[in-house]
Amino acid sequence: MTTSPTVQTRVETIAEEAEAGSLRGVILGVGRYLRRNPQLIVGLILLLGLVAFTTIGRLFVDIAGAHPLAGPASQPPSAEFPLGTDPQGRDVLAVMVVGAWLTIRTGVIAGFIGILAGSAVGFVAGYYGGWADRIITWIVDVLLTVPAILFLVIISAMLQNGLTSFGMALIIALLAWRRPARQVRSQILVMREAGYVEMAKLSGSSGFSIIFKEIAPNLMPYLISSFIVAVAAAILASVGLEAMGLGPQNEPTLGMTVYWIMQFSAFLLGLWWWILPPVLILIVLFVGLYLLNAGLDELANPRLRKRT
Repeated sequence: MTTSPTVQTRVETIAEEAEAGSLRGVILGVGRYLRRNPQLIVGLILLLGLVAFTTIGRLFVDIAGAHPLAGPASQPPSAEFPLGTDPQGRDVLAVMVVGAWLTIRTGVIAGFIGILAGSAVGFVAGYYGGWADRIITWIVDVLLTVPAILFLVIISAMLQNGLTSFGMALIIALLAWRRPARQVRSQILVMREAGYVEMAKLSGSSGFSIIFKEIAPNLMPYLISSFIVAVAAAILASVGLEAMGLGPQNEPTLGMTVYWIMQFSAFLLGLWWWILPPVLILIVLFVGLYLLNAGLDELANPRLRKRT
């Protein structure tokens, strides 16, 4: 049986209207969510502004000025050097453009690897259980007793000479997966008993299929929120290690800038134009991450979604 052109056109029109309606519903839903969470908007503005500063800034600032002897030493802000120079002759503005990018990249890489590895371990332990769960849980519990700062200081000190910001991210990621592994495992222990998971098992779906198609999409809001927390923790760890002089000596990250500020006694010398920029950027970065995580709390917290 063939359908008439009129009926076919009507069906296509209904489908287009339904698609447009669903798209409109998504847009309206996002708008309502943003109105309920103004901190999310502020957090996004702060982080996007910082990313724009590091990316667009490269178009207007000569990043070669971030290297020593690029200009006169300890010069206050001027038309040539808007943020002045440090005692090594580096343009502070160029250092901030490059350093903010390197610090953000370190946090994102370490946070992503930590969440990815921790989620994979947590999925296996929580869903399959048995001996795999016992072994993984024992390993995670043992590693959680190891002071992270001690481990990171030892590894950073051993690799200090050839250390880069990317290497720093990998070092931090070595321990960044422990807590996400435990937290994801706890979530999976609850979700594997859900009705839709039982239906998927009865339909003959494999374990990996259930994990990736049924459980992971429902856990995605929680993983996104955990990723933001992991990025903030990784940035804090990297800045702390670098401020102790255990970071990449040849890269102008924000933490290394703080280290050189202390080494050259910038507070005693009154070099305020060298002190304020990295402090302000770090404040904006951490406040933006905090507000972004707080704004996404409704998505990651089912109880809060019900209350809303």
